[in-house]
Amino acid sequence: MLSPRKVTPGTELRSPQEPGGPATPAWGTLGANSGVEPKAHHVDSTRLGLGTFRRALSWASPRGSSQRPKEDPGRLQRSSRGSLLQSFRRAVGQGPASAQSQVATVPKEPSVVTGGTSQQAASGVGPEEPQREAESKSVADLITERQLVAAFKQLRHQETRLVAEKTSHTFAQDPTAYARRAMDVCLLYDGLAAELGAIVRETLSPEGVPAATLTELALVVRAEEEAHPAPPADGDFLRTPRHWRQHWEDAVRRSAQDRVRAVGATAEAAEGAPGLAQLLAELGGLVRGDLQKVHLEVQPAYAAVGLPAWETYLRAFHGAVAQRLQELAPGARGCEQLYLLLDWAANIYGSPDFLDAPDLALPAEPLPPLLAPDVWAQLESDYTHFLESKIWSCFERILQLEQSRWAAAEAPEVLQGRYRAPLSTDIHMLVAEHVKAASAISAELEATTLRICGRALRLFVPRFEKALLESGAASEQHLGAYINACEELRTSLLDRFPGTLEELEKPLVAAIHNFQKHLLQGLQSDVQPLFRVVCIKSWLTQDMLCPLMDKVKAFARHLTHVAPPVAQEVLQEAHRFVVREYLAQVLRPHKRFRGEERVRGSQKMSEDAQAISETFQDLVLNLHPRASRSLQGSEATWLNQAIPCVAEILGETYKDDIRRHLETLIQGFPDIRRDHVLAILALRRLGRRRNHRLLQHSQNLLRAAAGAGPGGLRPARKHVLFEEIPVPVSVDVLITCI
Repeated sequence: MLSPRKVTPGTELRSPQEPGGPATPAWGTLGANSGVEPKAHHVDSTRLGLGTFRRALSWASPRGSSQRPKEDPGRLQRSSRGSLLQSFRRAVGQGPASAQSQVATVPKEPSVVTGGTSQQAASGVGPEEPQREAESKSVADLITERQLVAAFKQLRHQETRLVAEKTSHTFAQDPTAYARRAMDVCLLYDGLAAELGAIVRETLSPEGVPAATLTELALVVRAEEEAHPAPPADGDFLRTPRHWRQHWEDAVRRSAQDRVRAVGATAEAAEGAPGLAQLLAELGGLVRGDLQKVHLEVQPAYAAVGLPAWETYLRAFHGAVAQRLQELAPGARGCEQLYLLLDWAANIYGSPDFLDAPDLALPAEPLPPLLAPDVWAQLESDYTHFLESKIWSCFERILQLEQSRWAAAEAPEVLQGRYRAPLSTDIHMLVAEHVKAASAISAELEATTLRICGRALRLFVPRFEKALLESGAASEQHLGAYINACEELRTSLLDRFPGTLEELEKPLVAAIHNFQKHLLQGLQSDVQPLFRVVCIKSWLTQDMLCPLMDKVKAFARHLTHVAPPVAQEVLQEAHRFVVREYLAQVLRPHKRFRGEERVRGSQKMSEDAQAISETFQDLVLNLHPRASRSLQGSEATWLNQAIPCVAEILGETYKDDIRRHLETLIQGFPDIRRDHVLAILALRRLGRRRNHRLLQHSQNLLRAAAGAGPGGLRPARKHVLFEEIPVPVSVDVLITCI
C-alpha cells in the first residue's frame, strides 16, 4: 500500500511515451482550495491542455466537496466541478488576478501543488541553473518529465513545511485545512509512485528507459525510505511510510507476469493456439533476453544506489514462469507434451547455460521449485502412464517388422562373423532412448522407466518366441540370429543396468534354450534316418557314417555365426545326440553278429567312434578374424569313451576282462541302468553263469553309485547319456536275464 488514500483513475500521470502528451495540474482550482499566492498561479495558457483539465477535475473535486459540508454529496460534487471549471477558465483567459480574489480569506502560503518561487526561497536548494529551472516547475510537470528526484524534493519540502505549520497551530481555526492540503500532497506522492510503476513497465519494452531515469527511480525509492522510516507516533497519514521499495518490487513482478503471459498470445490470435514446443521455445527466448537486458542495462543503473535489481527481476521472472507452467500443466496431453514440460523445467530452464552467459546463472538454492511438488509428481505419473502404452506399442511394432521380414523370406545379415537380426538393436535403442530421456528428468523417473521397459520386454520375449516358432520361418539362419539377439540382450542390458533388470534373465535364457532345442530338432530330423544303417551286414564293409558326418559339418557351419558360448552348447548337444543315437541303434540291432562278424562289428564301432570324435573335435566354431578366440570343436570329451567301451565288451576275446570293461563303463557313465547292461551282455552271448556273475557285479556297482548321495539317492549328474536311451525287451535280453 503506497499511501493511506487510493489514487483516483484520473490522477495517474502519463509518461512521455504514452499518447496524449504531458499533463499539468489545474492551477486555479488547486490554488483556490489551498491558499496559494497569485504569483504561484501564473502559467502560460499555451501549456494547458486536455490532460491538465482532466487532472484538475480529479484532484480538485475532493477538496471542493470538503469546503461545503452542509450540502448534499451529489450537489456538492456538481458544484465543485462547476467551480473548478470556472476557475480553470479564469486561469486561462483572465490571468492570475481573478484567481487571487478567490483566496482573500486564506493565509498567503506557497501552494503545496505548484511549488513556485516562494518554495525556492524556503527550500534552500542552491543557485545552479538546472535546479532553479526544476524549482520553477510544478511537481506534476516534474513527474511528467520524469525529473523524479526534483519532484520528490519539492514534495518532501511541501510535506515538511505543512507538518511545521501544523506543529505551530496554524490550522487551529480551520482543522480541515490541514487535511485538505495533506491530501493534495498524498495525491502527488501517489502520482509519483504511479510514474515509478510506469517506468518499470517500460524498462523491458523495445524502446526501454534511459539509465539516468532508472538511477533517479532508485534514488527516489531510497530517499522515501529515509524520509519515512517508521509510522509517526501521532498517526499522521502524511508521514506514514509509503513502502516504495515494495511498490517497485510489485511493479517488477507485474511486469514479468505480463510479459510471460503475453508469450504465444499473438500467434494464438493470428493462427490459433501454438504448439507447446513453440510456446516453450518463445518463453525461454523471452526470459533469456529480458534477463540479459536486466544484467547489462538495468542492473548497472540501480547498482549505484544499491537497489538489488538482478535478484528482484530474477525472482519475478522465476515466479512468472512457474505460474505459466502451472497453467500449462493441466492441458498437457500425451507422452510428448508431458515430457516437453518436464524436460523444459528440468534441463532447459534449469540449465546453467540457459542465459547464454558464463557469468549469469539461475541459482538453485534460493529460488523455489519451478513446479510445485504435487504438480511435478502428477506430471511424472501421467507421463509414465502414457509411456507404458507407448513402449508396449513400440514392442508391437518391432514384432510386426520382424514378421514382415519372415514373410518376405529375408535371410539375416552376417556382420562381424555373426548372424545379425535388427531385433537386438531395436530393443537396445528403445530402452536406452527412454531411460536416457527419463534420467535427464530425475532418478526416480529413470527407475520407473527401467521397470516399465523391463516389464514390457519380459512379456514380449515369450510372445516373440511363439510367433517365430509358429511362423514356419525358423531356419538355421533365423534361429542363429535370434539366439545372438537374446544373448546380447541378456548380457549387455544386465551389464548396463545392473540391479534393475534381473527379471529379464529368466525369459531370455528360456528363449535361447528353446531356440537351441528347435535348432537341434532340425539336425535330428535330418540325420535320424541315417542311423538305420548301423549294425547291418553292409555296415561291416562300407563307410555308412560319411553322409551323417557331412550333415553334421554343414550344421556346424551355421554355428560359426552364433555367439561362441551358445554355439558350444549347441555343438555339445549335437555331439551327445549323435553318440546317443548310435548307441541306441547298437543296443537294438537289426542283426546280431556272431563269431568273426561280432569281432568285425566291434572293430567297426571303434572306427566309427574315432570318426565321430575327430569330426566334432576338428570343427571350428568361430572363423572371424576379429573374434577374441576361436573355439576348436566340441568340449564334450566325456562322450568319446561311450562307444569304445561297448565295442571292447563286444570284441573282447579274454572274457575275464569283460568285468573290467563294465566297471569302466559304469564309472564313466553313472546314468547307465541295469537294462542297458543286460542289452550289452545280450550282444555278447556269454554263458549263463558268466552273465549272472557280470550282472550281479554290475548291480553292486550301480547300488554303490546310487548310495553315494544323501539319503541313498543317486547324486546329481552333470552328464546324461544312457538315461535317454530306451532299451526294448527282446528275446535275447530275456534269455540273458534268465
